[in-house]
Amino acid sequence: MNIYEQTPDMDTMGGRLSRAREAAALTTKDLAWRLGVKVATVNAWERDRSQPATHRLNMLSGLLGVSISWLLHGVGTSPVEPVERASAEKVASQLEKLTSLHEETGELIGRIGKELGNLGRINKSLLEELTAGE
Repeated sequence: MNIYEQTPDMDTMGGRLSRAREAAALTTKDLAWRLGVKVATVNAWERDRSQPATHRLNMLSGLLGVSISWLLHGVGTSPVEPVERASAEKVASQLEKLTSLHEETGELIGRIGKELGNLGRINKSLLEELTAGE
């Protein structure tokens, strides 16, 4: 999909930066340390009081797993939001449960197959006894 066909994220650059940082599970202190800037600088960016220099945008993009175009304009690769992460965890949990149920179902099918085999042998024996007595 072309980034120009996407509906842009209408938040401010500071808002997008804040959301991406939170989605990456980083505090402002962590992000500032990784970028080599002061916490006050990150806070100013997130409050739209100033904007990061070009080389910092590139670093931010890499650290936060978003595209520079998303940070600047709201189009492009956005962060995995916590809701999406929770949904992924829920789906993974459901898959694990289904896998367990699938294994259990396979075991039950095997037991039923054995029981049917035993019943078939019993029926065959009974039929032989009945026909032998005639």
